[in-house]
Amino acid sequence: MARSDHWYKNAVIYCLDVDTFQDGNGDGEGDFRGLTDRLDYLDGLGITCIWLLPFFPSPDRDNGYDVMDYYNVDPRLGTLGDFVEFLREADERGIRVISDLVVNHTSDQHPWFQQARRDRNSKYRNFYIWNDDPPDDTSDETVFPGEQHSIWTYDEQAGSHYLHRFYDHQPELNIENPAVRDEILKIMGYWLQLGISGFRLDAAPYLIDMRGINENGESNYAYLEEFRRFLDVRRGNAIMIAEANVEPKKKNEYFGVGNRMQMVFNFYLNQYMFLALARQSAKPLIDALKKIPPVPTYCQWANFVRNHDELTLDKLTKKERQEVFRAFGPEEHMQIFNRGIRRRYPPMVDGDPRRIKLAYSLMLTLPGTPVLWNGEEIGMGDDLSLEGRNSVRTSMQWSDEPNGGFSTAAAEDLYRPVISKGAFGYKKVNIAQQERDPNSLLNWMEHAIRVRKLCPEFGWGEWEIIKTGDAAVLAHCCTWHEGRVMAVHNLSYKKRQVELNLRSKQTRHVIDLLGDSEQNQLRGPIHRLTLKPYDCRWFRLEHTDGYRKQK
Repeated sequence: MARSDHWYKNAVIYCLDVDTFQDGNGDGEGDFRGLTDRLDYLDGLGITCIWLLPFFPSPDRDNGYDVMDYYNVDPRLGTLGDFVEFLREADERGIRVISDLVVNHTSDQHPWFQQARRDRNSKYRNFYIWNDDPPDDTSDETVFPGEQHSIWTYDEQAGSHYLHRFYDHQPELNIENPAVRDEILKIMGYWLQLGISGFRLDAAPYLIDMRGINENGESNYAYLEEFRRFLDVRRGNAIMIAEANVEPKKKNEYFGVGNRMQMVFNFYLNQYMFLALARQSAKPLIDALKKIPPVPTYCQWANFVRNHDELTLDKLTKKERQEVFRAFGPEEHMQIFNRGIRRRYPPMVDGDPRRIKLAYSLMLTLPGTPVLWNGEEIGMGDDLSLEGRNSVRTSMQWSDEPNGGFSTAAAEDLYRPVISKGAFGYKKVNIAQQERDPNSLLNWMEHAIRVRKLCPEFGWGEWEIIKTGDAAVLAHCCTWHEGRVMAVHNLSYKKRQVELNLRSKQTRHVIDLLGDSEQNQLRGPIHRLTLKPYDCRWFRLEHTDGYRKQK
């Protein structure tokens, strides 16, 4: 198959919330008109795919994840016409668009649930899961410990308890009902017909979790195959990315044999990356990479540093989690759900540009496809005065103009505030300023993305660890067809000197990809490398004297 059929293998994905990206009409809230106006910026950054957080009509009690209409755009964000115009403009720039598919639950304001409450004989009654006599204590099964104390809530009008693994205003859909699955396929077909390139499947493990639904309670992965078959028929090169924070041994349940999800977010690797950064040791990352099973042909991991939710650390041991807390979120108000951190990465490292670049260099080079959360390219901070996970969902900082150039509305009318104070305030951290600074994080990120796109080996290739003889230095090589690239990262605050034996790679020359020139760094099988504190270096390994041009 052509590489274009598997575009996601070498994509650069950018996740954004329309609400907080750009206000196009001055009402204080981001919208599709504003987003469309900023597509040139994303194109210039090198983004190849935009992932949209939920933009559907919603009471907005959970950042849009409480959907009340799957077939429309929330009026606050514009119209379907605005959405289609955005898709057209993105397509003109060669940028694909994927959207969240939130079908494990609905809002309790959704017409389906309202009809199910009113009438036991309604066809929508079986769209949800009811129980007249639920278990007494299910506090350990809720997704949000401390905020929700049961997965069952009694509804007086319905005369029964309904299941909700998330918030009590988000009743769980009954995936075992064929009519529900048919409706999910209609939702997918609708948005595919409008032109999107796939879906990020929200909370995938809970979508197929049969606990409380049938007697055996085992997850039914066959439903993922059903969705994939439909996707392949409707749009052959569309993708589904599973949000599945599970142990490595369960990851292949989401890939199947390549017949389920094309991509899965690598939460496991992300958590051990933070442990490695906290310890300034490569060992946690190396151990995690070795535990993760290889993916089927044409499947892919999705790598990230942060996302729009908490930085979850639940797969670490309690001791390991405390290490990461001490390093990056030592105060209780920086933590959430007893398992995660609600900060962006730059404040975790006091804005140190070396450490910021190190983390994102790891994201760009570790096996998989990189996913950026909006604002990461300029090192945006967080607002811990905001409730819960909203701390990392502040409005985009475009310039040093009022409201950071996000909106012309009064500051008090903004949907979500712009960070205005401290080292990460919009007057100090903004896109306009960094575009003019050749040494800015934004310009480094743009350069790194461009080089990453010229190195398909990172996305397509087979990886292997190269021994460095130094516990603080991670070196790995990715090989695809005749090409080899190598990334070397110094996780320590100290300068390091390492020797890399590249004899087995039949390498005659090493070309520095992130440097200022194409100077060959090696003549011979032993590559001696001096690394500055928190240094990140990318190299192409060449068999001949010439530089192999990318196809």
